[in-house]
Amino acid sequence: MGFLVLVKGFCILVCFFTFCFLSANSQNGGRNGATVEGFVFIDGNSAIGRIDSDFICATLDWWPPEKCDYGTCSWGHASLLNLDLNNKILLSAVKAFSPLKIRLGGTLQDKVIYEDHKQPCIPFSKSTSELFGFTKGCLPLSRWDELNTFFKRTGALVIFGLNALTGRSIRSDGSAVGAWDSSNAESLMRYTVGKGYSMYGWELGNELSGNGVGVRVSADQYASDTIALQNLVQEVYSNQQPKPLTIAPGGFFDVKWFKEFMAKTSKSVDVVTHHIYNLGPGVDEHLVDKILDPSNLDREANTFSELQSTLRSSTTSATAWVGESGGAYNSGRNLVTNAFVFSFWYLDQLGMASTYDTKTYCRQSLIGGNYGLLNTTTFVPNPDYYSALLWNRLMGINVLSTSFSGTKKIRAYAHCAKNSQGITLLLINLDNATTVQAKVAFQGSFTVTQKRKIHSNGKNIILLPGENKIGEMEREEYHLTAKDGDLHSQIMLLNGKILGLNSYGDIPPLEAVTVNSSDPIAVAPFSIVFAQIPDVVLPACK
Repeated sequence: MGFLVLVKGFCILVCFFTFCFLSANSQNGGRNGATVEGFVFIDGNSAIGRIDSDFICATLDWWPPEKCDYGTCSWGHASLLNLDLNNKILLSAVKAFSPLKIRLGGTLQDKVIYEDHKQPCIPFSKSTSELFGFTKGCLPLSRWDELNTFFKRTGALVIFGLNALTGRSIRSDGSAVGAWDSSNAESLMRYTVGKGYSMYGWELGNELSGNGVGVRVSADQYASDTIALQNLVQEVYSNQQPKPLTIAPGGFFDVKWFKEFMAKTSKSVDVVTHHIYNLGPGVDEHLVDKILDPSNLDREANTFSELQSTLRSSTTSATAWVGESGGAYNSGRNLVTNAFVFSFWYLDQLGMASTYDTKTYCRQSLIGGNYGLLNTTTFVPNPDYYSALLWNRLMGINVLSTSFSGTKKIRAYAHCAKNSQGITLLLINLDNATTVQAKVAFQGSFTVTQKRKIHSNGKNIILLPGENKIGEMEREEYHLTAKDGDLHSQIMLLNGKILGLNSYGDIPPLEAVTVNSSDPIAVAPFSIVFAQIPDVVLPACK
């Protein structure tokens, strides 16, 4: 093994270490300030995780316009019950993912009754004396029809969050007792099957695990209810293959609770979902400081690691999803969780979750609150929408072990490229003044593809001077920055150009710059770079 080093446009082999270095050029320079060098180390021998090809997921919630937090009412008409499903921007935004997973659920899902003609279909009403501040509400079947027409038009994959509190009584200490009454859920399921509507999964309950949010259900009881849900899915979909996934518990991770739940549902649950709001309340004035603090971002790795260990130590074949994540709870914070700065947190979460074998990541929300991928009133994409779309198009299913040496302010993730050979590298610069010149180093064997002849020496490909110039190798780069360098801006620039809709409401093309692969990747201050390197083929990506 040795170093594969670029020197004046050529490759030579220097045998004294265990990494192979390949440098790469950058399109974007930095602002006035310091420049530091660093190395991205990628182990390409084998994947450390695999994500779903449709890893990106977003949520639609039940909150009425009267939902307010800290004196601000940020939901408008973004509810499942009142969202304009014919809005051209909304249709284009969802179609662009081909497909987008959409999880239907949220706090009020455990208060939703599905119309079955056995009782009046009464909408939610604000009531401070009621759990979560609202009375029970109802999903009219006519609205369910409209939603499914929208899902079919956009090609969305739908996960429906069921009311898990039906049939239970809630004690004064917040514990819910009794078994889940599945009769109303069965009614909706049978109606759905009868109409020929496609469902990707049925999820039981919202944030009832562990200590719960407002209400909690014991792990033992929840396990029994999840088994009941799986049995119901098997019965209702007896003539269909594949059947919708059985998903639970849709709550915050609690080691003891999850271990007990997994031990009793090892054969009855397909996906284990957990929620993440690791930045605290949306009212916190220090959210940006938390987002820009690498040590704060690192803390969530403990949750991913413990859940991964819990799954591996059980007999289950279930996989892990992040079923809902908005970063800051109580609807987020305007000009933070819907602005450019939040892409630092969001993309770091996607990268981190992937390294722990998380298969799908559902963002709260597609639209609604102050953390929507789309603006609640205009439907215009916020910066995180474009971050998610780039991830969806560039990051493949195989996750590579990646680390960065040089500064703690760089977050680095790498995957095998999506729909092409090579790899895609994601670099996030949390520093406000320092440009980072990043060189890429591969541990283990790899292949460099070239139009001309290449020479192999054992596990390394050696490009001989005069026959294969690295100057002929190219890659594509996507540099994301905030308009005018303002982290609170809701306008994102791609390679220096504003990302905006055309007059028809179409999502703009996400065009890369093609650059020569001879110099380090320059990551400007407060910027994000996706770099797709097609000419390096790793064993993990074959």
